[in-house]
Amino acid sequence: MKSFTHDIGKIFQPIYDLLGRILAFFYGLVPNYAVAIALLTLLIMGVLTPLTIKSTKSMISMQRLQPELKKLQQKYKGPENRQLLNEEMMRLYKEEGVNPLGGCLPMLLQTPFLIMLYGVIKGLANQVMEHGKLVSLPRYIPSSSTMYHNLIASGGQIKAFGMDLNLKLFSTHSSFMAQLPFVAFVLAAVGLQYFQMAQLNNRNRKTGQAMPSQQLAMQRFLPLIFAYIYMIIPAAVVLYMIISTAVRILTQHLMFVTGVSDPTKQGVQKSTHRAEIEEEHKDGANHPQVEEIPGAKPTNTEKPKAPANRPDPSKPQPQKRPTTKPSTTKPQVQSRSKAKRKRKAR
Repeated sequence: MKSFTHDIGKIFQPIYDLLGRILAFFYGLVPNYAVAIALLTLLIMGVLTPLTIKSTKSMISMQRLQPELKKLQQKYKGPENRQLLNEEMMRLYKEEGVNPLGGCLPMLLQTPFLIMLYGVIKGLANQVMEHGKLVSLPRYIPSSSTMYHNLIASGGQIKAFGMDLNLKLFSTHSSFMAQLPFVAFVLAAVGLQYFQMAQLNNRNRKTGQAMPSQQLAMQRFLPLIFAYIYMIIPAAVVLYMIISTAVRILTQHLMFVTGVSDPTKQGVQKSTHRAEIEEEHKDGANHPQVEEIPGAKPTNTEKPKAPANRPDPSKPQPQKRPTTKPSTTKPQVQSRSKAKRKRKAR
């Protein structure tokens, strides 16, 4: 086991040296271990942010496919159709260009950086036995750096804001009060991960999109697994996770505000499965709405119904004969006027 670990260390030695040099450079700018780790975290997250954006888009696209996935599940019910169902689902994912595990990619990518940063922190606090006593001998950082000399002077302690960032939650602490900041670190790291997932779920509820069951299961259990990891790694690595999760939360918020994560603005083409579903429900009363294509002409060929009070101009109308009533009032008026003139003449 030791030989295997030694071989792995040799493989990652160049990466350890690179991270150590960057960390020592930031410490030279601001002589504080926590600040140097925070700056290193921001640099790493700057590299990972494009992957975070891509995975968030993949997660949104997965949620858009939920109605079609449910249709397939209804169509291929039973254990005898399980293989066919998986094949149809994988074909749907391929047509839409969606990775089912893409939404969990940012969290899974943290694992390699956790391991590498853990190795760097362990190297910073490295101690060797000389003349019967332990002497600090930092690794992975230049021997001419300010960090190197300060670590030797402190005996390998990575102290920042009253905490030795090389210690773990269940390390030997001087008192319970000295252990409380380490408890707060673990709770903050786990709480921020749940907050990030709640932020995404709230956005989905507002847009009426369902969360896939696979992603819901991973959202519930992954933070618990990481919580155990946070208890057995140095506080410096937990600090890295706190800052990186906060950066992902800010990135998701900006994506939602600017509409980068809006699936309707990503030009995702409608798959053949969706076209088949719409064709099946075309003649039904409750068929799903089809997305309108900008610039397309309406395909409705029904003639508008004529109002009930107006005759339909397309149908011949019966001609009405004019009705003339004999006027009898005029002769009566003339006879009366003649009678009045005769009376006046008399």
